[in-house]
Amino acid sequence: MAFQHYILVCGGAGCDANRSDGIYKTLFHEIEAAGVKESLQIVKTGCFGLCAQGPVVKVLPEEVLYVGVRPENVREIVEEHLVGGRPVARLLYDPSATRELARVGDVEFYQKQFRVVLRNCGVIDPEAIDDYIARDGYSALERALFELSPDQIIGELSTAGLRGRGGAGFPTWMKWDLTRKVASDQKYIVCNADEGDPGAYMDRSVLEGDPHSVLEAMTIGGKTIGANQGYIYIRAEYPLAIRRLEVAIAQARDYGLLGTDILGSGFDFDIELRLGAGAFVCGEETALLASIEGDRGMPRPRPPFPSVKGLWGKPTVINNVETWANIPVILTRGGSWFARIGTDKSKGTKVFALTGKINNSGLVEVPMGTPLRDIIYNIGGGIPNGRKFKAIQTGGPSGGVITAEYIDTPIDYEHLQALGSIMGSGGMIVMDEDDCMVDVAKFYLGFTVDESCGKCAPCRIGGRQLYNLLDQISMGKGTDTSIPLMRQIGKAMQRASLCGLGQTAPNPILSTLRYFEEEYRAHIEQHLCPAGKCKELITFSVIAEKCIGCGLCMRRCPANAIAGEKRAPHTIDQEKCIKCGECYTVCKFDAVLRK
Repeated sequence: MAFQHYILVCGGAGCDANRSDGIYKTLFHEIEAAGVKESLQIVKTGCFGLCAQGPVVKVLPEEVLYVGVRPENVREIVEEHLVGGRPVARLLYDPSATRELARVGDVEFYQKQFRVVLRNCGVIDPEAIDDYIARDGYSALERALFELSPDQIIGELSTAGLRGRGGAGFPTWMKWDLTRKVASDQKYIVCNADEGDPGAYMDRSVLEGDPHSVLEAMTIGGKTIGANQGYIYIRAEYPLAIRRLEVAIAQARDYGLLGTDILGSGFDFDIELRLGAGAFVCGEETALLASIEGDRGMPRPRPPFPSVKGLWGKPTVINNVETWANIPVILTRGGSWFARIGTDKSKGTKVFALTGKINNSGLVEVPMGTPLRDIIYNIGGGIPNGRKFKAIQTGGPSGGVITAEYIDTPIDYEHLQALGSIMGSGGMIVMDEDDCMVDVAKFYLGFTVDESCGKCAPCRIGGRQLYNLLDQISMGKGTDTSIPLMRQIGKAMQRASLCGLGQTAPNPILSTLRYFEEEYRAHIEQHLCPAGKCKELITFSVIAEKCIGCGLCMRRCPANAIAGEKRAPHTIDQEKCIKCGECYTVCKFDAVLRK
């Protein structure tokens, strides 16, 4: 049945938290009240990517994009747009573009993106298998079962040049081929959905918006290497992704796409979920396998690698969510098509979670090799409040910073490594001139120290020593030996730690020292934090000539440290001041000095 309008409502975790479910339910009520129920279809989708603007509603066929929608706005959208044909200008992504209806294709956020992994997110109902099938879903599995041999599948992946998107960038075809060639009575397929980087939500969004793409890919992987059992290891704190995976697995079984004799091919394959407790170290593949087996999530020495001796000692292929989501497209459209996207050594696209000091924070997917400037200014919309771009952290706690000097760097594995950072799973945190590099490094070291499993001394002891040194520097108590000692410990951890967590934990320090050593020295030698972040090194005072005595700072001070009469200059009691900066933030007359 052809409908006059299709209304797509974002059902990702971020929009869900902002009452998108209320929008979805209210739409049904309002279209019935308006008498247009039969001519409309409402679909609850996955993430549109515009997370900072959510909840998002898209109306087809006009492709009108509404942002910041609330349940109380629904009646107006129905009456004005869906019935009256007049878009609600104030809710459009760009209210000034009413003549062009602010179509999705005109939104700069999307213009430089190319969606492969996110092809179905924001388009289909992730809990409706028929929606997935209507967009070529499971056609790649059909080819793998009836048209392609394992050698041909691996050949397509080799032609595509797909590298693992979990951070290391290992060629996917090679990992599969290694496991396929190992003789064993049992093999396993594992999806690593233990996404734990601060500010990262790429894999979670794929599972929430397009779970069948991962199920299909894992089944193809099973057919290729000779495995009949798969596991998805996912954090328990991702309840929406877990629920949608459970629905998708049940649907795939009902349709004969999982289980015994899939599509009458004689091939058996099934998938189970395993919930993790949120340990960052379980993102490391051997620790993840230990957790699935019921043991404490701690890394194991390699070799042997999981491709040879993995889950329960059997050959195992482990890929992360984003890697798996690429597989069906490669088999449907061909490895050569995929290889034309990206660069010579980094093929395809990469999904990033763009967060921090950026106007358009959200989920983005761009071809490998896209300049960092395009991501920050064209897609991300630049830095808020006219502030200056200072650096961007890529790769999360395992990565490093890229400065304004390198803002035109193409984003791929090789260029990021040359700058002292890594691709990681895809977290990107933007920082402006108000961010302190010592504070940033201290935050990441605090995270990795907390998440260390403690099995090896270089990570357990080295990480704590690095954190203590940073803590001393942030309080103005660093010495001339602090910087050389941090470099020495960091390099020792890189060489001697057992797993990737310990080996990469020093990266934020070594990277920020590489580009911002003078900021560290200001803390040590001048007892000064140039960015005004480190509390022990800053003071707030009132400039009497500028203070009009409005009392706003006094009312907002949580420590009652500000005193003064109305219309007279105020003062700050330094002994009571907790240096929260609230007075500096709320003053409209620049009367509060931070130094």
